[in-house]
Amino acid sequence: MLLVFSLSRWPGLMPANFSAAYALAFCAGLYFSPRMAWLAPLGAMLLTDLALNAYYGASFQWYQLGNYLGYALLIGAGQMMGSRTSWWRLVGTGLIGAGLFYLITNTLSWWLNPYAEEDYTRDFAGWLLALTKGTGGFPPTWMFLRNTLASGALFTGLFVGAAKWSEAAETSQEDQKETDAAKAPPEAVADASDAEEVPA
Repeated sequence: MLLVFSLSRWPGLMPANFSAAYALAFCAGLYFSPRMAWLAPLGAMLLTDLALNAYYGASFQWYQLGNYLGYALLIGAGQMMGSRTSWWRLVGTGLIGAGLFYLITNTLSWWLNPYAEEDYTRDFAGWLLALTKGTGGFPPTWMFLRNTLASGALFTGLFVGAAKWSEAAETSQEDQKETDAAKAPPEAVADASDAEEVPA
């Protein structure tokens, strides 16, 4: 997951806001240990943010912390859901989480207005503009929403599908071993136990 996430942030490789970051945060909450669920994705995101800032000749900006608030929400959602939930429900939750990430980060961008955009007035019209059209010189923000939702659904589906396939394969192997052991004659089981003993 971390490798796919890192590749998805490579400059110019994916459309704007089309990233595995949302799925990584959500699936880390699902499948990682409680400590690693926070350290691994947030650490990977911080490192890639610093690398991207260096690539574009910028420094880490305080308003980027809003992104980490969105990631934290996705990690928490994954921890609450649990990995035994159905694939469809997990993908749906990941999709909702990606949408909330967009809502949180664009709302903060409108409210904090780090680039002093005149169109981002402190009223409902300014907020709606930030969520739908954005300001001149950039693609409309609804396109970022589309890419956020599409990539959230795609990568969550892939990560969850791979995890469930792996779990099913392991369960099948364990069941096969139990079946083989049950079918084996008692003498064979006893011989196998004796063979496993290591003489002193």
